Amino acid sequence: MAVKRIIANVASPDTSKAKSFYSDVLGMDLVMDHGWIVTFAGERGAMAQVNIAAEGGAGTPVPDLSIEVDNLEEVLERVRAKALAIEYGPANEDWGVRRFFVRDPFGRLVNILQHA
Repeated sequence: MAVKRIIANVASPDTSKAKSFYSDVLGMDLVMDHGWIVTFAGERGAMAQVNIAAEGGAGTPVPDLSIEVDNLEEVLERVRAKALAIEYGPANEDWGVRRFFVRDPFGRLVNILQHA
């Protein structure tokens, strides 16, 4: 038996708000839309992981989602263009990542990171 993928589920009565963040900011593809549920996906072959944390590192709160990108500066530009509030960072962390925290349209704290 092997875990094939892990999917984060975010509850919202209005799924239409997701596109402005997950597609426009993060560049994820809309791969399913049933109205009551929409699914955005990144590159095929992404690893499935689950984090269990007492804190978010560097004294930050535990984020709801962590999304690794290949160009953090590009995502930062998109976040700033949409005037989204950055709640932490950008910061170069001792464990080898550059990251920042921002909230998605549903209030979830998202850790956007790139490995150094």
